[in-house]
Amino acid sequence: MPRTLIASQLPFSPEPPSGRVYEGTRLVRSTDVRPDGRFRFDALARALQDVATDDVIGTGWRAPYAWLLRRCTVTVHEYPRYGDELRLRTFCSATGPRWAQRTTTVAGPDGPQQQSVAIWAAVDLNTGAPAPLGDDFFRWYGEATQGRKASARLSLPKPGPAAAGAARDWPLRAADFDTAGHVNNAIAWAAAEDVLADLDWLPALAEVEYHRPMLPGCRPRLLVQAGDHGNGDHGNVDREVFAWLTDGEERLATARLYSPVPR
Repeated sequence: MPRTLIASQLPFSPEPPSGRVYEGTRLVRSTDVRPDGRFRFDALARALQDVATDDVIGTGWRAPYAWLLRRCTVTVHEYPRYGDELRLRTFCSATGPRWAQRTTTVAGPDGPQQQSVAIWAAVDLNTGAPAPLGDDFFRWYGEATQGRKASARLSLPKPGPAAAGAARDWPLRAADFDTAGHVNNAIAWAAAEDVLADLDWLPALAEVEYHRPMLPGCRPRLLVQAGDHGNGDHGNVDREVFAWLTDGEERLATARLYSPVPR
């Protein structure tokens, strides 16, 4: 199958000159791809979560709190394909008072292909309240940050009237729930894949923000709306689409799919 390259290549962040960088591997299997062989974003989300977990396990440190994903941005130079052996290199790239930023670069046979930047919030295991990262966290991960600070603020817009008018049900399945009792982070990316299935282009940048956990009893609806850049019909404008998962009036997750025109 042909490689899927993105003409508009947004920059990747470099690895730190010192500090912990963990590497894991993953084979792209048939359960990870669309019919054309392209590695799906929900499969990438699972791979990112797995390598992050393996990184922490590798330190031998047991965090006294849980992690909740606030947002994840993926920059794409090339889409992995079925059968590719991937190398995922991950490190802590910045911190805040009660959250940490993790950067992960996904490399395939010809070099780096995708890079994710994710903000994970630390929350108390019993109360769910924000928790400080603590000295043990910085003992393992502080050096790689080089003192950089990250914001956990969410910035993607709310759906407009046009999106609300085109909403459709997006039912949850029993298999979507994980050990935390809520829907796994990858499921919001599965909704983004549903949106991509109706487009004739692939994003160079894809991001998801998580507003509220999707719990049993949620009845999500999927809303989609083109961004201000237009839909790219004439080939001379940036392409952008927003998507939302909502439960009644509450936003559960917001996604942005974006591909700039080369300039």
